[in-house]
Amino acid sequence: MDEATDSNKDCLLITYVRFIDADDLREDLLFCKQVTSRATADELFKIIETYLREADLTWEDCVGICTGGAQAMAGRRGGLQALIKRVSPNVQWTDCMIHREALASKRLSPDLHDVMTDVITTVNYIKTRPVKERIFSALCEEMGSNHTAVVFHSESRWLSLGKVSSRVFELRDEIRIFLEEEENELVHKFNNNKFLMKLAYLSDMFQKLNELNLQMQGSNTHLPHLADKITSFTRKLEMWEQRVTEGTIDSFENLKSFIEVNKLQNTVIPCMNAHISALQKHFQRYFPVQDPTQYDWIRDPFSATPPAEFSTTENKQFIYVTSDSTMRLQLKSKTLAAFWIGVEKDFPLLGKRALATLLPFATSYLRDIGFFCCGLHQD
Repeated sequence: MDEATDSNKDCLLITYVRFIDADDLREDLLFCKQVTSRATADELFKIIETYLREADLTWEDCVGICTGGAQAMAGRRGGLQALIKRVSPNVQWTDCMIHREALASKRLSPDLHDVMTDVITTVNYIKTRPVKERIFSALCEEMGSNHTAVVFHSESRWLSLGKVSSRVFELRDEIRIFLEEEENELVHKFNNNKFLMKLAYLSDMFQKLNELNLQMQGSNTHLPHLADKITSFTRKLEMWEQRVTEGTIDSFENLKSFIEVNKLQNTVIPCMNAHISALQKHFQRYFPVQDPTQYDWIRDPFSATPPAEFSTTENKQFIYVTSDSTMRLQLKSKTLAAFWIGVEKDFPLLGKRALATLLPFATSYLRDIGFFCCGLHQD
């Protein structure tokens, strides 16, 4: 759930729900309500309380809540989280993993920040002037370019920096010629190989970050699955840092190609290493290191050991399940959620414990899609 302002300047509280429907999980819109006064935690809580009462639902039915991390929502003392915890102490609160990935990705060192500032300034120079945009488009067509326009940067779009940097690097020659004809002082940036090497590196790294972001989007994602994606990416960061230190840049295709084609010496390795190292620290901050095996018993109980905190009854149920060859086949043929829903019918303690991890949303993807649709509908 989260609140935001749509294109009509209306403040909306939108909430999606994931619930057990027959033999699998289902996701659907729970409600979308207009916030008529200030969007304070108290006001949002009242809206939710009123809806639950009208729908004959209770807070005991809620096992988890996921938000975008705004203070009014996630504040542990005065935010919505604190108010909900008072009436439902066991609810699991999650800050959207996509939002956290975006925050961890956007921090840049001063020199790389300067590169992106120049790139965005260049894009704005072209895009905010219709005549210049048409001239640039015509130039691209004359040069046989695959694209004839640069892309605006938007702070609110998760993939924006990657798309902007990739398109500008792709059209760097066209932009250089255009800026020369315009006698714009930014042209010296696009004549500077070190600037272009940094831009090439940024386009490569943002592409990797965008791929991670896209992997985390979509419906029916759950915490164990997304935790695997984050773990995999942080391990790749370690590998890239080591290989860059050794002078190997095969993982950064645009940079490697640019250096080879222009027969250049790679002078941006220190800059790359500093950025990759900083990314590791940011990911550690937004995704604190946890036991990578903590969800193994949920992902594949037949290959894992039960957690130490299992009760005697849970351990017995775990043994029954993992000794059943029919259930082993069901794990391969069903979704993970459907498997554990089936387990819960015969082994309620064990199944309920697994579903307490699988039921809560790990991202606010559906909420963001909902706001986007609201904006289009009311435009």
